[in-house]
Amino acid sequence: MEVKGKRAHVLAVPGPAQGHVRPLMKLMTEIANRGIKASFVNTEYIHAKVVAAMSEEDKRQSHIELMSIPDGLPPEDDRSDWLKLLESLARTMSRNLTDLIEKINCENKHEKISHIIVDTTIGWILDIPKKMGAEPVAFQPSAAASMALKLHIPKLIEEGNLDINGFMMEKELIKVSHDVPPWRRNELLWSIPSDLKGQKILFECILAAGKSVHQATWILCNTLYELESSACNLFPNFLSIGPLLRSNNSKSCASGGSFWVEDTACLSWLDEKPDDSVIYVSFGSIALLSQDQLNELALALELSGRPFLWVVRSNIVNGSQAEYPDGFRERVAERAKIVEWAPQEKVLAHSSVWCFLSHCGWNSTMEGLSLGVPFLCWPYFADQFHNENYICDMWRIGLRLNRDENGLRSRHEIVSKIDMLFCDPSVKANALKLKEMAQRSVTESGSSFRNFETFISHLKK
Repeated sequence: MEVKGKRAHVLAVPGPAQGHVRPLMKLMTEIANRGIKASFVNTEYIHAKVVAAMSEEDKRQSHIELMSIPDGLPPEDDRSDWLKLLESLARTMSRNLTDLIEKINCENKHEKISHIIVDTTIGWILDIPKKMGAEPVAFQPSAAASMALKLHIPKLIEEGNLDINGFMMEKELIKVSHDVPPWRRNELLWSIPSDLKGQKILFECILAAGKSVHQATWILCNTLYELESSACNLFPNFLSIGPLLRSNNSKSCASGGSFWVEDTACLSWLDEKPDDSVIYVSFGSIALLSQDQLNELALALELSGRPFLWVVRSNIVNGSQAEYPDGFRERVAERAKIVEWAPQEKVLAHSSVWCFLSHCGWNSTMEGLSLGVPFLCWPYFADQFHNENYICDMWRIGLRLNRDENGLRSRHEIVSKIDMLFCDPSVKANALKLKEMAQRSVTESGSSFRNFETFISHLKK
């Protein structure tokens, strides 16, 4: 809200995870590039990771002021226990954020915070903006369909489809719109079949956040209207502004929002590989594998006979260092590259990459879809199962990797699906059609471009 020459000042607050920080930082980069003052608030723990992963060039190029607040946990606590972290934030975040906003406004009397963009995952803080004289805006980092499910929870409870703890009652499917795939019993955003107490905590947080979203004047979503028109039409003041890609704007900070230093050497390795030959494997920032499952995947990649680029975080095996089958790394050395973290958009845009073996997080889904790469789907939790349904059933740009009777995705299943994907040109053709759709949406006159312009004009009023 610009008054008498004063700039709007937008403050953004993401959820405390890589898949939430990264897209919101891309959005804030675009906002800052339009001459609007932009501030970004992470928890202290995540702020340290983001700053450490940024190069000096990133820091010089960024027009966003990075800030932090405590997460309420002692320094020695394990932040990978995300339920404990979520409970702590629910107790402490409102007060800590309010204190920070008061400090910012006191130090910037002529550029006080005018708008606060809040990740819907932590939507319970959406009551803060109006108390601080700012306008509340919600940011949905995942699919519009996920937003629809969150906002339908009270109705689903009222109709007897869910109990007050988020467990499905008699029905086996939940549907919110005719063109949105239904959710099965263990595909709900809050489903944790192995931890029912944790599921209850997560459900309560999602329910509280969903109820608060109605306070927002806008809901911004990292999707494109043509992809999810039915879900987008369910909300007033809903602006689809995706895909949020760094490549959409050359001024964007190269690695802004990453929690790890990106290994760019893998791009030179990809340069040496034939077009449409490489399997890219990445499970994002949270997913864990058992050692047995990692062994099956490693042996499948070896048996496939194809070159592969595999992102293996240091904590991917149940929070510990990965151990590979005996002799594996030596046997695949000439056609494999294993890194701890990769510049994913650049990898997926590379001509040598054929398919993406993915956990189906929404950011990865949007990046792969926007760059025309077919998927092999390996969802881990939350919205990833529903994203898999989109990918495999609705868009037909990927194949499922199914578990066996032991709960593992076997080497035989993985190799079989790799071969099927490489032999089915229709999947690649569908992926290229969606790539064209996504790219068109962010070009001038495209739906996402127009929606973003609408929001920028609103900020500058």
